[in-house]
This record gives sequence, C-alpha cells and structure tokens, in this order.
Amino acid sequence: MRLCKLFLTAAAIAGLASVCAGQEKTVSIGDCRFANDPAEFLNKSALIRGRIDANTRKLDLRGARAVAADTIPRRNFIDDEILGKLTRKGVKSAPLSTDEEFFRRIYLDLTGRIPAPADIRAFLADSSVDKRDAVIDKLLNSAEFTDRWTMWMGDLLQNTSTLINAAANRNADGRNAFHSYIRDAVSHNRPFTAIAREVIAGKGNNYDAAAGAANFPMGASTAMGPMQDTYDTMLVRTVTTFLGLGNYDCLLCHDGRRHLNQVNVWGTAQTRWDAQSMAAFFSRMALTASNPRGSFMVSDMSDGWYDLNTNSGNRPERKPVAGMAVVSPVYRETGATPRDGDWRGAFADNLVRDPMFARNLANRLWKQMFGLAVADPVDALDPARLDPANPPEEPWEFQATHPELLDKLAAELAKQNFQLREFLKTLVQSSAYQLSSRYDGEWSSDYVPLFARHFARRMEGEEVHDAVAAATGAPGSYTVAGFPSRVEWAMQLPEPVEPASDATARNFMNTFLRGDRDTQERSQAGSIQQSLYLMNDSFVSTRVKTARSPKLAAMAQMTDAAMVEEAYLTFLSRMPTEAERATAMTFLAKTADRRAAAEDLAWMCINKIEFLFSY
Repeated sequence: MRLCKLFLTAAAIAGLASVCAGQEKTVSIGDCRFANDPAEFLNKSALIRGRIDANTRKLDLRGARAVAADTIPRRNFIDDEILGKLTRKGVKSAPLSTDEEFFRRIYLDLTGRIPAPADIRAFLADSSVDKRDAVIDKLLNSAEFTDRWTMWMGDLLQNTSTLINAAANRNADGRNAFHSYIRDAVSHNRPFTAIAREVIAGKGNNYDAAAGAANFPMGASTAMGPMQDTYDTMLVRTVTTFLGLGNYDCLLCHDGRRHLNQVNVWGTAQTRWDAQSMAAFFSRMALTASNPRGSFMVSDMSDGWYDLNTNSGNRPERKPVAGMAVVSPVYRETGATPRDGDWRGAFADNLVRDPMFARNLANRLWKQMFGLAVADPVDALDPARLDPANPPEEPWEFQATHPELLDKLAAELAKQNFQLREFLKTLVQSSAYQLSSRYDGEWSSDYVPLFARHFARRMEGEEVHDAVAAATGAPGSYTVAGFPSRVEWAMQLPEPVEPASDATARNFMNTFLRGDRDTQERSQAGSIQQSLYLMNDSFVSTRVKTARSPKLAAMAQMTDAAMVEEAYLTFLSRMPTEAERATAMTFLAKTADRRAAAEDLAWMCINKIEFLFSY
C-alpha cells in the first residue's frame, strides 16, 4: 500500500519532456492519502484478518473435530513453526483436509482450474501413501500452472496496456510483449533473481518480443511532472514489487520522522535524501519515441543526475540540501554505489542481495497459498519489525505473525535458487497448508494469525469464469489484439481488462473484483451483485443449457443417482452428502424432462456458496 500516494508517479523520460510541457502541477497535503485517511493504513492488517475470518465463517465449514496440534504430522520446517506455536499456546488445530478438500484446493491454488470428475474419482480410489505428492508434482508441471502463475506475475509486475496517469503507455503490443516475457519466465522456471535483473535493467523497443522485459520501466512514465518524478516512480514500483517497501512513496516526499511514526519503525529513521539516493540509480534511464508507431526505445544515457532543482510536478519542491544540488546513487543500508555506467544494473544487483528481496517474495507467495501473509500488508513491510533476533521496542510488536518462519521461508527460497515451482512445492507439501478449513470446536478470531485452520479463499474473476466454462464444457472464444489465436480460458488473458471483444464475459469477471493492475487492486470482497450474476447473467444461463453444454447433455442421459453424483463432482469437486442426495433424488423423481433436470441441477450447484471458494 502506498501510504502517501500523491499520484501514480512516473514521468516522461528523455524524449518525453515535451509531452509534459505546460502540464506540471503543484502538490499539497490534500494529495496525500495517509493524511486524508490514516485509518485506511493503521487498520489494514486487522481488516485483512477480519475479511479472511469472515469468508471462512461464511461457508459454515464444520464437520471436522479440532485436534491437538501435536497430533498433526510434521512434514517440514513450516509445520515445526506453525504447529509448534499452536502447541505452545494450547490452541487446537483443524485436522488434515479430506482427499476431496485437498484435491479441489490444490487444483485451484496451483492451476486456477477445478478438477474433472474422472480425476477426482481416480484420486479418491488411489490408496498410495504418496498420492498427494504425486498430484502436486503433476500440477506444478502442467500447462495450466503456467497460465495461472503468468496471471499472478502479471499482477505483480503490473502489466497493462495503459496507465491512467502515464505520459507514454505500453499499448497492446507492448503489453503482449511483456506478457510473452512473463509467460516464458514462468514456463521455464526462471529464478526471481534473473527476472528482477532483467526487468529492472530492461532495454530495447518495447514492442519487440525479444525486449519484453523493457516494458517494466515503461511503467515509470507519467504526465504532469519533471524527469525526477520518473526516477522516483521507477524506484517506488521496483522496491514495492521486489522488496515490499512501498513506504518509499512517502519518503520521496518527506523524511520519515514525524510522518511514519504511527505505521513504520524503519521508515521513521529514513530521510528524503536517503530515498532520492536510491532513485538516483534510475536517473540515466531514457524513453525515446520510436518505430513502429507508438512504441518506445528504453535505453540508458551516458550521463545524467538526480538534480534538486524542481518546484512543481508530482512531488514537493526539490531544493539543495546542505549546499548539495545533486544526489548520487547510494543503495540502502549497504551504502553501495555503481562501479560503472550501468546504474540500473547496479541497482538490480544490490536489490537481489538485499535481505528484503527473499523475505518479500516468500511472504507474497505464502499469502497466495495460505490466504494471509506472514506479514501484512505485503507491500508495506517494516524491516525493523521482522528480525526475530532483534525485537522492536515497546509498544511496537513484530509485524510478522511468525518472525522465525518468515526468515526460514526466505532462506529456503534462496536455497532453492529463487525458483517458483520448488518453493510452492515446499509450501503445499506441508501439513500446515493441508489442514482442513473445517473446524468443529471453539473458534476465536485470535486464532487467525496462528493459521489454526486453512482459510477459505474466494475465487478470482478469472477462476470463476474458467470454473463455469470447465464444468459445462463451454469455454470462451475471445479475440485479443495482437494475439495469433483466440483465447478460450480467462487465465490466458494478458491483463484483467480483457477480453475487450466480449463485454458479457468481461463484465461477469469484473463483478468479482479482479482489478485493473493500475488504480484498482484485486479484492476478495463479496457482494450481492456477484450472487445475482451467478443466478441470472447470460454468461452462466447460456452455459447451463444442454444445447450449449456437452457435459450437461451427457448428464441428461444418466440415471438419477448417477446424475446427482456427476453434478456434485463436476461443479463442487465432491460427492453429495446423504441429505443433498436425498433432496436431489426427490426433485428428479418429479421432473419428467431429463434435459431440464440436468440444467436445474447444474444451476443449483453453481449457486451454492462453496462453488465460489477454494477451501
């Protein structure tokens, strides 16, 4: 979260100065989000925990008796930390998930897709002791995994065709080149260290597929400001993404002292000069209008400095400090400076060695798989409250729920060469990840940061789309500008504002708050509108017709008992309970039209609340 986000700062670099001419603005305290609404930031962590707890309670997941945490098998260091803390505090744990729970969860979390009935039946019938590990390996190496994590990394790197306050946009061609780069990185399991170096120092024409990484610095382009705004924005985007240090957005406006005292201990010791010294690493980056039309060449100039000589733009006045009118690049904590003219490369080299690099990525990936980060919010980390060997002074507490675990996760990620698949495998193989969401016993919201159960996660818009499409056997067929072929699955779209070619599908997914990677973040919040769309929207209603759905047409040919079982497995990834089976059988006995019966059963399953969740 950017605490003092004055604007989406980014400025025209080199050849773009003329674009901004006459459009500079003067900032005021009225532009500061923290000053306007401190509660939004001071209560952020509590709000996140409350929403996660509410989602899990909403599903009313019971039917599994809570057990002593020391009775749960410990499979790796994650379990030692999570189950060990539960044991020390005398808090019971949910039992391990059933095979049905685990199978749906692992499919959705690793691939963004629900499993097919045949795969569920085969898994339930398998008596192998290592069958969970086997399905994990299978999914980690699937094409669907690449789709799902390309979407995740596209969110992380904020790949969009346009930005609301940009002076120079990537456009569809640049976005597609960046999407291709990201997809290739995920497919080939490229280490995060390599990805960070490549995108921070990316060069070339942003439309060129071979220079796809150059589209990350393209995000540092903003109107209404001097070039220094660009350097600042490039810093904020980079350290927020790769270090979780979004408070640099505040520090580039003012010293942390007296401004960040309520939210960030580390930040209170930082000065604006410190932040500008970091931004100075980008003061030789240049964007130049190029061919083909609308593209830009990203390069580095042979000289250039961070000058303290502005009185307008997206930041307060920059003026000399102690007689110094130019800020030189100096990396945080270490004091490292560039050894040669490759200043962006020097920044990237320092960044991947920064202890916050591994902590941040481990924390973000943990949040994706467990619902709650070890340290929330993930983009406002406080280095002074994360080191388990150095507790913060009272009244401050550790920002991380499990400081030792966060350090061990960071060390494990580094040991695994910062590779996505290996780290996710470590997470999902743990008993902590495989706990049930069901918890029969006295439950308290105080147990949320202890991870005493698995937290239900409402599916993202693309996942809901693909679940309806997969369950009915009626995928989409969308045209995306610059793509060589039509797109069937939402997880294959290059950004959340697509598909531009189909307003029905786009509006359906937007109802589930998938954001736009710019001014709107993804959200797990629910709404009445979401329920109404599942009940009435044509995206669903046309697909739960046997004329459109080959899977429903096949169900209509089954016996009543087989139809009920197939419907529950297809849409909800589980067998019906005895009560559900009896109710459905009574309904089917009164329905002569087999096709209508299959359609009604499918509509009912889609509108059960659990359809929307990975739990």
